[in-house]
Amino acid sequence: MMKITDNENHIISNVEAVITSYNQGSMILDAVQSVCSQTLLPTRIIIVDDGSTDQYSLDILNRIENDSNLSVPITIYFQENRGVSAARNTGINKAQASMVLVLDGDDKLEPEYIEHVSNLLCENPKMVIASSWIRTFGVLDAVVCPAGGNLTSFLSHNCCPATHILRKTIYEQCTGYDESMRSGFEDWEFFLTMLETSPEAHIGIVEKPLIQYRTAPASANIKSMNKRLELMRYIIEKHINSYSSNLIHVLMDIEAISDSRLFGWENEIIHSINNHQGISELANELIKNPSYGDGGMASAVRIASIDQSKCKL
Repeated sequence: MMKITDNENHIISNVEAVITSYNQGSMILDAVQSVCSQTLLPTRIIIVDDGSTDQYSLDILNRIENDSNLSVPITIYFQENRGVSAARNTGINKAQASMVLVLDGDDKLEPEYIEHVSNLLCENPKMVIASSWIRTFGVLDAVVCPAGGNLTSFLSHNCCPATHILRKTIYEQCTGYDESMRSGFEDWEFFLTMLETSPEAHIGIVEKPLIQYRTAPASANIKSMNKRLELMRYIIEKHINSYSSNLIHVLMDIEAISDSRLFGWENEIIHSINNHQGISELANELIKNPSYGDGGMASAVRIASIDQSKCKL
């Protein structure tokens, strides 16, 4: 499955990379370079341009296509604008390797990404997809730690980054990315489809931040949250059998997430009170008119108790 190239420092495995692009200017250069700098190089990079209209972006793609100094062969496909799902499907279907790396054109990889993530897949035959933790850059500087898991883990929320390596044979058992999902969450829905192929199917995560994820207020990921409920309804209805079979687990998982967020909000308010800091109008309104039946009133009582004890001192 692996062979050593003329450069003994690089090993080529049975992995091809698919990078999607749409009016991304020079950002696509960073993505390509991060793949070409891997400790374990893919056999080929397939770039799928999803109908870019920006001439500068098209010029960049032309430069990449004609750059003979790149360490990995590159093939570029141009198609009309049909969304990221369609672009990913095109690239994956063109790939001939048994494992395919999926990467958005505005993100980057740490040099060890392919090595660590492909090894995780090779060591676990029932693993259908693998990825890693994320380091964000741009607006937010943070480490995000998705946990992966089996089908039930993914029913309540997405547990894997959009950047990942998949098994082509499992992909071929599915319908691919849902090309009607152009508002977001298409990666979450795709992961559910892959996990439904077998009761033992699961997604693995390398517990190192090997993805560099670009953050911006106007990014597609942020915009998709405005339609979260609509998109979740679509996913639930499409995978209704999986949700019906795991209803208790899903509800308990969602409740645990909600509880954690409420606890975090409560502690932040208490911290502000203890440090004689003001709290927002929204927080004040939530204390004056707490929600009922979801822990909101209990949280407001605890906050008010802290506030009153401070007043008595």
